Amino acid sequence: MTSTGIRLDAPAPGWAIDADVVVVGSGVAGLTAALRCTAAGLATVVVTKARLDDGSTRWAQGGIAAALGEGDTPEQHLDDTLVAGAGLCDEDAVRLLVTEGPDAVRRLIATGAHFDTDDSGAISLTREGGHHRRRIAHAGGDATGAEISRALVEAVRTRAVRTIENALVLDLLKDEDGRTAGITLHVMGEGQHDGVGAVRAPAVVLATGGMGQVFSATTNPSVSTGDGVALALRAGAEISDLEFVQFHPTVLFLGADSEGRQPLVSEAVRGEGAHLVDAAGTRFMLGQHELAELAPRDIVAKAITRQMQAQGAEHMYLDARHFGAAMWEQRFPTILAACRSHGIDPVTEPIPVAPAAHYASGGIRTDRHGRTTVPGLYACGEVACTGVHGANRLASNSLLEGLVFAENIAADIAAGASTPVRGKAVEPSLPAGPHGEPVPLLDPAARIQIQRIMTEGAGVLRSADSLAEAAGRLEAIRADEHKAAVPGVEAWETTNLLLVSRVLVAAAAAREETRGCHWREDRPDRDDASWQRHLVVRITPERSLDIHPTASATFPPTVAATPLEP
Repeated sequence: MTSTGIRLDAPAPGWAIDADVVVVGSGVAGLTAALRCTAAGLATVVVTKARLDDGSTRWAQGGIAAALGEGDTPEQHLDDTLVAGAGLCDEDAVRLLVTEGPDAVRRLIATGAHFDTDDSGAISLTREGGHHRRRIAHAGGDATGAEISRALVEAVRTRAVRTIENALVLDLLKDEDGRTAGITLHVMGEGQHDGVGAVRAPAVVLATGGMGQVFSATTNPSVSTGDGVALALRAGAEISDLEFVQFHPTVLFLGADSEGRQPLVSEAVRGEGAHLVDAAGTRFMLGQHELAELAPRDIVAKAITRQMQAQGAEHMYLDARHFGAAMWEQRFPTILAACRSHGIDPVTEPIPVAPAAHYASGGIRTDRHGRTTVPGLYACGEVACTGVHGANRLASNSLLEGLVFAENIAADIAAGASTPVRGKAVEPSLPAGPHGEPVPLLDPAARIQIQRIMTEGAGVLRSADSLAEAAGRLEAIRADEHKAAVPGVEAWETTNLLLVSRVLVAAAAAREETRGCHWREDRPDRDDASWQRHLVVRITPERSLDIHPTASATFPPTVAATPLEP
């Protein structure tokens, strides 16, 4: 593990609090980790960028996948996950997910989450893309994430877990031995503290969510600016598989110039029998995959994109008029309301849809205990790359991954296997070294430029030429010192977006094949001989990107996986 000595340009912390664990993020992964750490007797602080329930979990519609139904087994769930991952899943990590998943869901229910049930009182299960069985548990029809978030937030408040809301995490603190010693953060106006401060703790759990805001159109909320990945990179952690960004096939099309968060039309709509059609009403997924509209997301997104190209169209359609008004109102009330708010009534007309950035399958490289390559630093949820998703996430595995790996992280921290002994004096300091000057901050106006560059050059369709052009344009933004900005939330976010974008483009250019949700027009074939392996990226102290492949689809151990001496 190498320290980069790189940090954001920010004022020195003006206040500090102490804890055993600081969890950054308040989605299913972060709040689960916080609750389990608190239950283990650890003094835990939750830091979240907005309100406790404002993360991506809240927006999850479809549900949570687990082998809960009669006749279903973890082995079948494993098989579907491995197929969707296109040869890059770490099978041991997937086996952990599907084996521990059902009990993790039951513990979530015990925490207070209420899932939809049938007349017998059993959990109602549906299908989504890539699943051969009904194994998706849902709540409120299509409001699963909102219900899970409600239950976890209520539990956190009931247990009086200390929280700091409206706080943007900045950088990792380390002690003199290079171990994690906490974080710096900036509280934005309405928190317990004002301005830049620090939470000192020997264990930090990053659960900051995704990075969808690097693209112009995304299903992610505005807070998803890749802050956790950027922090980890500056701290010297390894990042993996960032080229695998899943574009959800069916996002409500609001116009070619529409930017920011777009309304999602859940995969569960197709799971209940909706059809993808063109303007003439022709189903184009038939014959393209055995599961037709329920093929894995990368296949459906590519098929929609190809059909749009072939017909010169800006979107395709999702036709579920045969559901009828009652089913729409009972099963998909959230989607129905979103469509109607934009002047579309899915009861009487097909829904215009097009792919948009949705989920990052890559992120901070971890082992099966959530440990990164920086001792004491953990990651879980979308910000992490556990090896579960491989080259393409299976639908509704994300909430389950957050649950399972968050619980494993809490158990590891409680056992003290990879953190300094509790009570040992830890003196955090800002990263230092020969290259320890802070990173110049970008003018927030560059955010839109970055998003458009990424959409044009590194979106659903990629090539060596498009990626080279994107890399050049991103480098020009980075090199333009005249756009340096004063410290502030928008400047920090934009600077994080640029760093994450540069890594994504570099990894996408290095992977010279098409696999999963990484689609290279100039390299249209999957190449297992050369590329059935992960790409690992880190920043050197000289601030260059070091990219190298792993030996196989199985991740090597993280440095932090070796227990440390007290």
